[in-house]
Amino acid sequence: MIKFQNVAKTYPNGVQALKNVNLEIKDGEFVAIIGLSGAGKSTLLRLINKMIDSTEGQIIIDDTEVSSLTGKKLRLVRRNIGMIFQSFNLVKRTSVYNNVLAGRVAYHSTFKTIFGLFPKEDKLIALEAIETLGILDKAFIRADQLSGGQQQRVALARALAQKPKIILADEPVASLDPITTIYVMNDFKRINSEFGITVVANMHHVDLALKYATRIIGIKAGEIVYDGPSHEITDDLLVHIYGRSLKSDEVLGDIDENI
Repeated sequence: MIKFQNVAKTYPNGVQALKNVNLEIKDGEFVAIIGLSGAGKSTLLRLINKMIDSTEGQIIIDDTEVSSLTGKKLRLVRRNIGMIFQSFNLVKRTSVYNNVLAGRVAYHSTFKTIFGLFPKEDKLIALEAIETLGILDKAFIRADQLSGGQQQRVALARALAQKPKIILADEPVASLDPITTIYVMNDFKRINSEFGITVVANMHHVDLALKYATRIIGIKAGEIVYDGPSHEITDDLLVHIYGRSLKSDEVLGDIDENI
């Protein structure tokens, strides 16, 4: 589904964020990208939906080379890619329902979305997504009245309402407390397994990446230095990726993942 062929990214200030990246992510995988801050994790993620442009190489999604796409063709590709941010990116002064309904914007003309002319089917899709994330009782409450974990669930419901094939998540639980983190990560895992949606997530916590992802991509100084099953990660590999030994987060490790 997602293929990087000899991809490199150099920013205008001369920083080379990625170097000759080659990888392929298949349908339905749950992939965690790990590495130090500045290693290139966010750059790799944002190249997938062309939030930024690559400097070299090709990025192919469903047999479509996306690096050169613009306009309508790019919007059609992005329609199949949901994006989750650490900061939630919600419209805080409007309701949960309206935020989730915004996930249907890419399916309609600008005129219809400006005036809120969504068909009944879209409204049902939005409510179903809200129910799937367990926040139906919050549907008509303003987003700024919710906790951080609830807001991230709204963001995930909005992405789900897109009916995407891929969900990209950039440090989705970095700002959440440990217990809420487990709830939200369980939501990601459930959506991945029940709906078959490919999940690619940058993860700050290595123990979470190992617990939830089936595949780990380790990045160091813009290069992939590990790409394989999460259960094959060893302390030596983590030392290679991070340059030092890592101790598992005891708080997160002691929390039941079935919360």
